Amino acid sequence: MIKFNLTGYVDNLNVKANKIIKSITKAINKEFKIKTKHIVSFIITNDTGIHDINKTYRNIDAPTDVISFAGIDSETDRTLPYELGDIFINKDRVISQAHDYGHSEKREFAFLVTHGMLHLLGYDHMNDEEEKEMFELQDKILEIVKISR
Repeated sequence: MIKFNLTGYVDNLNVKANKIIKSITKAINKEFKIKTKHIVSFIITNDTGIHDINKTYRNIDAPTDVISFAGIDSETDRTLPYELGDIFINKDRVISQAHDYGHSEKREFAFLVTHGMLHLLGYDHMNDEEEKEMFELQDKILEIVKISR
């Protein structure tokens, strides 16, 4: 059963972050039949904070929307450690991307939570096959929690 911690600029979000994360982790627990105990840390940051993280750890000198640091080292090893990892979500991108994509901030935040969680579970999108699998799972989880565009 995946549990979570939530810190950072939570009060600066226009969504009920705790409720959204709780519903998504519940759906993921059910979908992946996760019965063992695990923890995920969600950190809400901004463009500046995530830019620094992206530059330091990924050598990319730009902000992004979400960064996951997974406890799983290999895409083929899906053995889940107790500490699944950390997910940094950029609140500034939640707002701007919701506007750009024409959907709610709630939907954008839920998408980034789901995307980050799937990375922690060993999924990626480095090629067409991986991307198809991961994006189908994202859509399925968002459908389960009834958060659509």
